[in-house]
Amino acid sequence: MSPTDAAIVICPRCAAANRVPQGRLTQHPTCGKCKAPLFTGQPVNATLAAFDRHVGKGTLPVLVDFWAEWCGPCKMMAPAFASAAQALEPSVRLLKVDTEREQALAARYGIRSIPTMILFSGGREVDRISGALDARRIAAWAQRP
Repeated sequence: MSPTDAAIVICPRCAAANRVPQGRLTQHPTCGKCKAPLFTGQPVNATLAAFDRHVGKGTLPVLVDFWAEWCGPCKMMAPAFASAAQALEPSVRLLKVDTEREQALAARYGIRSIPTMILFSGGREVDRISGALDARRIAAWAQRP
């Protein structure tokens, strides 16, 4: 993509689709509908509807952390995943999906162990990894070709 090609970025607050030129992704774009920042440096807590919107309508790669509140390794990895969001945005959108609240979504992707991260591109799963990782390893894994 050239710097003038547009990315479709889903607003983390209102879920509106925003067309943002590639060259402007790093210039703190805001949502055309609700005026919220499109990138906050934090993962987005996603419901089923928000997940489908980010993965299905957005054009950025999406890294999803499937986790649960009762999971010790998930809690241990949460700060690392948040730190990875700061490193990866705006080239990758990071979502967190609570498998207890979104059981249908966890079942759709066959989540058997948590934490599990899945990388989506073009609306399709391209890779997955299970187990807690540190921020550096999360970012390296998400950025590899």
